[in-house]
Amino acid sequence: MSKPDVIEAPLIPFFPPVWAEVFGEDRHGVFAAFTLKGVEFVWRWIPRGRFRMGSPEDETGRWDDEGPQHEVTLTQGFWMGETPVTQAQWMALMGENPSQFQGERRPVERVTWREGVAFAAQLSEAVPGLSATLPTEAQWEYACRAGTTGAFHDGSACTVPGGKDPALERLGWYGENSGGQTHDVKEKRPNAWGLYDMHGNVWEWCRDGWSSYGAEEVVDPEHDPAEDGANRVVRGGSWIDRARDCRAAFRSLRDPGFRDYFRGFRLAAGQEL
Repeated sequence: MSKPDVIEAPLIPFFPPVWAEVFGEDRHGVFAAFTLKGVEFVWRWIPRGRFRMGSPEDETGRWDDEGPQHEVTLTQGFWMGETPVTQAQWMALMGENPSQFQGERRPVERVTWREGVAFAAQLSEAVPGLSATLPTEAQWEYACRAGTTGAFHDGSACTVPGGKDPALERLGWYGENSGGQTHDVKEKRPNAWGLYDMHGNVWEWCRDGWSSYGAEEVVDPEHDPAEDGANRVVRGGSWIDRARDCRAAFRSLRDPGFRDYFRGFRLAAGQEL
């Protein structure tokens, strides 16, 4: 597995975040965690660095809006939720569970972009020092790839884009293996930075509005929607999708008020160093 083009040293933040009740390092890197109403929230440190965003023209299953590939630099490291927000995590803060497929360890779904933003804000109020948000699209793809350049986060190619893909079988729940429903998080292999369920299970809302790529190098990109109703980016694919739509570079869009039973979200958070 290739190493990320990291421009930060050392990998570990200089000090644990103020919200961390647990802080350490394992084979995947640095992690931090806290517990809210008996429910654990685990975060993984994503070091700053640069990567090629999008897919090469010869990638199997590619769509035109995944290009042109372009160099992206993220100047700040950040924390990323180890998994998409689970139903237990959602209920610890919000009470009612909107999900179609019930299970505390399953991802929460049937949540809109606006509700994901509201959850991040309320969690930040409940946990002093936590500045949780939805990740930008660039943060999401960079964190998913963890230094790899293939279709999936272990560096594999997508060889069966419309059927039972052998690489994705190991990494995520999608239309060929899900049995028509979501699954508990952390049942498939994580990426090199310890993130689970980046491919499949549920789509994940990103902070950005939709925009087309350019070929030029960009730094800390984020597309601010021109109006409140502008479409937002979703990433990662879901339990209902084909393998090609669960690749690291695949991107889609939805209205921020849209909800369905294959769409959830994952959180990011910054840290001052």
